[in-house]
Amino acid sequence: MIKNKLMSRKIALLLLSICTISFAFTSKRKESAPNGFAVVELFTSEGCSSCPPADALVARIEKENQDRPVYILAYHVDYWDRLGWKDTFSNRIFSQRQNQYAKWLNLSSVYTPQIVVNGSREFVGSEEKTLRGAITSSLSEKGKAKLAISISGQSTILNYQINQPTLGYNLLVAVITPNASNKIERGENKGRTLSHVQIVRNLENFRLNGKDKGSVDFLPIRGIQQGNAEIIALLQNEKTGQITAAAKLKF
Repeated sequence: MIKNKLMSRKIALLLLSICTISFAFTSKRKESAPNGFAVVELFTSEGCSSCPPADALVARIEKENQDRPVYILAYHVDYWDRLGWKDTFSNRIFSQRQNQYAKWLNLSSVYTPQIVVNGSREFVGSEEKTLRGAITSSLSEKGKAKLAISISGQSTILNYQINQPTLGYNLLVAVITPNASNKIERGENKGRTLSHVQIVRNLENFRLNGKDKGSVDFLPIRGIQQGNAEIIALLQNEKTGQITAAAKLKF
């Protein structure tokens, strides 16, 4: 009887030790969990015959990552408009942003489709393996800054708060249309109906001048109703182009 009691006590102590080790391991994993994010910026155009595969790729990525911190912005550049078809969503400021990336990333020229991830890596927008690898790598990074945003009532006042020094950083505010499609009547994609996701309709750049919290007033966009749009805000280093924080909300 005594021998059985001693054996039972040893087993209980052993199980308690295993549970303690398991809890410590789980706690350690929880503390060191990655908190990275991936900002995927696609430069595309309805006038470019190479762009539809890239548009389709980011649509798949957007659908697969709705519950993860993956922020997709599709900029329709305007330099294809002169070649037969004016892209409904094109804007000169998107072409300017792409040219700024060419300077930051030491590129000799711009092209479509092009993807830039977190402001620091670029590649051809239809390269699925490269894009998936870049997203996985970005999500696994640790120690990223946090950006919190909110809208004041029904207005276009965006409130922000950042937990990192902001001197030398800009806050970019993008108004996004979740999806749309167009039938193309001229140009390289003549006769095709093209579908798009995460279309940037407006992009504004605010210098923070060292302020880690405050409010900015962004412009409303005609034809976009509240409830059918999204706001994506990015914190970007004005010298390197690196994006260190991102946030989004329904508008």
